[in-house]
Amino acid sequence: MSICFRWVSNLSSSTTETLSTCKTYGSLPLKPPLFSSILHLPLRPRFQLLIRATAAMETDQSAVTSTTANYTDPPMKLLFVEMGVGYDQHGQDITSAAMRACRDAISSNSIPAFRRESIPGVSFEQMKLLIKLGVPHSLQHSLDIERVKSVFPYGKILNVEVVDGGLVCSSGVYVEEMGDKNDDCYIVNAAVYVGY
Repeated sequence: MSICFRWVSNLSSSTTETLSTCKTYGSLPLKPPLFSSILHLPLRPRFQLLIRATAAMETDQSAVTSTTANYTDPPMKLLFVEMGVGYDQHGQDITSAAMRACRDAISSNSIPAFRRESIPGVSFEQMKLLIKLGVPHSLQHSLDIERVKSVFPYGKILNVEVVDGGLVCSSGVYVEEMGDKNDDCYIVNAAVYVGY
């Protein structure tokens, strides 16, 4: 039996590279050593794409304007992106939906690298955040950015960008006792970019 792995790496807009590796086994073992085959795969394409994506993100972020006047620091070095969705089913409060989306994005993550100084020369105080919110266009004027920022327990927020997105749909029920003005449900999407 042979086990083969094959992938294509885009080295540039005009160059691609196809890499593969195969291992043949005389008979089918009870537990094929897949992990040993994977460990011997060349890692260059994975890291190359990661580096290219990071470089593209830094370029994109250099054009972002900050909510803090006269911000002149260089763009942050991106470590990871957290994503979340928030809903407000009763009360029709778009800020509550945005806050829930941000909490959803950060709630299942731990960032020990900043506290333990795992990144050489980078301390906890240097953590930076960029927040991007997808909010229905007709509700963007009602969004309270300062309340949204209060969700983040630490990290310097460089910018909160609000773009057209999210959704307004029916929750299927109107509950006046819960502050409903109608049966609208507001949905907001959040992307939180974490770096230093």
